[in-house]
Amino acid sequence: MTTLDSTRSADLQLKAKHRAVWASGNYSTMVETFLLPLGPRIVEASGIGPGQRVLDVGAGTGNASLPAAATGADVTASDLTPELLEIGRRRAQAAGLSLDWVEADAEHLPFEDASYDVVMSLIGAMFAPHHQQTADELVRVCRPGGTLALLSWTPEGMVGELFRTMKPFAPAPPPGVLPPPLWGSEEHLRELFGGRAEFHTIDRDVLDVTAFTRPRDFGEHFKAYYGPTIATRANAERQGRAAQFDAALEDLCEQWNRGTSRRARFELEYLVAVGTRP
Repeated sequence: MTTLDSTRSADLQLKAKHRAVWASGNYSTMVETFLLPLGPRIVEASGIGPGQRVLDVGAGTGNASLPAAATGADVTASDLTPELLEIGRRRAQAAGLSLDWVEADAEHLPFEDASYDVVMSLIGAMFAPHHQQTADELVRVCRPGGTLALLSWTPEGMVGELFRTMKPFAPAPPPGVLPPPLWGSEEHLRELFGGRAEFHTIDRDVLDVTAFTRPRDFGEHFKAYYGPTIATRANAERQGRAAQFDAALEDLCEQWNRGTSRRARFELEYLVAVGTRP
């Protein structure tokens, strides 16, 4: 086997693992429980409107794709995980919206150069393992003068801390794989896009989460429905460290609770970056 063949085989295995992780749990339930406000947030920030060709990368179940389609835009929702896309199709049908759903790897998008007016990603492309390759693809499929829009969890926020909390319990990542919340760093975005995107909007904001009674209920929700947390806890269980993982997650939720012990409230920080491809 050549080095190229070996690299390709390793990439396919890595993507298969990612696909399985996101197919586990029930990400749609997380969207419905507390993530819904983020979809309209990125659509509004992107200035999406009727007639525009829009690509949503890492679209999941369509949290951004559906409100984009509701504006009259021509939307393509792409994601690595077909199970999420199928849920999105059903959501679109229930809402009376028409859009295309395409299984696609963010690092190898099956779309022509400069073919979209808006290329956006709502906490999606940030989870592709190779950041530079993903950024290159986002730029490639966006037309000159078109819009690039990203909404990503920040390294400093609660979700960034969640990934740091899970890291000691997870298998070591392959070489070259970077933490997803780096996409929420202004400096990292500058490194990824260089002069290929002129960002006119870079705003930090928070998603206010009030759906949980006790702080620990938020952690239980992640363990039940969030693929990365499910996979990490399974690895901890194989190591005989499940109780330690549960305690670390519960402690995280206690520390980040901005409400009370009987009515929890969390602020999940994210970065909105919107720019133009020169």
